[in-house]
Amino acid sequence: MDKLFEVIHEDSDLLVVNKPADLVCHPTKGDAYSSLISRLRLYLGPGAPPHLVNRLDRETSGVTLVAKNPLAAGELGRLWETRAVEKHYRAIVHGAVREDSGMIDAALGKDVHSRVAIKDCVRPDGAPARTAYRVLQRFQRPGNPGDSSFSVLQVTPLTGRKHQIRIHLAHLGHPIVGDKLYGADEEFYLALVEGRLSAEQKQRLLLPCHALHAEQIRFRWRERDWTFAVAPDVGLTEFVAGS
Repeated sequence: MDKLFEVIHEDSDLLVVNKPADLVCHPTKGDAYSSLISRLRLYLGPGAPPHLVNRLDRETSGVTLVAKNPLAAGELGRLWETRAVEKHYRAIVHGAVREDSGMIDAALGKDVHSRVAIKDCVRPDGAPARTAYRVLQRFQRPGNPGDSSFSVLQVTPLTGRKHQIRIHLAHLGHPIVGDKLYGADEEFYLALVEGRLSAEQKQRLLLPCHALHAEQIRFRWRERDWTFAVAPDVGLTEFVAGS
């Protein structure tokens, strides 16, 4: 079971895990280890179907809640629908973010000019989206190609749009390190899905997965305050430490 995921919390109704980076939430192929859901089925065993309460992008790691029964799934799902949940992410972005903190208020919708069907963008006729951020650290990596300045941010999405944090930070002018879709060129994403990502492209990305981690979730449920948190994986901390 050690290969499946790190367990943060478990009781009779709720399982909280640290989703590894580069793992999809829902199955895309037959391998029992290829998705978080399939790994959860292995962990929980037959007769206990998992219910994902929140979902993370494939390359995003971090806190993921799993309800063990329909009642808990319904209750927690309503909390997410009413935005009664506080979520904090850790992100490493390109460039030195000037302001120590700020709010990105920019509507999001489909990117009709992109060759990537799932890609969204900032557009005035999109759905409202707001993201708060705070700079935790600014650092330099002189040996990296291109811009040698980077920032570590705590990011708090106040709405829950698809790819919201990644789009908003790119819109701010500070895309997430390693982001193949919202970074410098979406060709990196196309190369990845088509299995032709070159060694040069990997080097330019700096990290194998984008540097976004779901660090903490807080909410009130069943007359109790809950907080679940997990530190970023060693790859992200080593990237900063190597500055």
